[in-house]
Amino acid sequence: MSKMGMGAILKQAQKMQKDLQKAQENLANIKVQGSAGGGMVTVTASAAQEILEIKIDPEVVDPEDVEMLEDLVLAAINQALENARSKSDEEMGKVTGGMLPGLGGMGLPGF
Repeated sequence: MSKMGMGAILKQAQKMQKDLQKAQENLANIKVQGSAGGGMVTVTASAAQEILEIKIDPEVVDPEDVEMLEDLVLAAINQALENARSKSDEEMGKVTGGMLPGLGGMGLPGF
């Protein structure tokens, strides 16, 4: 491979790295939600997989059945995080053209 070709490949790789870094930074600004109990518990997360907010409808709070509330919160969090992973993969796929599937949720250093 000629030096000219190698230089072009290196330049392209550097651009992709910058684009990936910018895309990862943008993930913090994308919000997704998960819910459980017919919307009685709602969790908002960023596409960077950070939990931002938990809303619990007072009707679901029963001191006699705390376990049910715990299950609803857990289910809503898991759904929000799954939605965050999907959105992250979708956004990162726009940068990589699908060449690096699953990159959004990997948190690779240097990207």
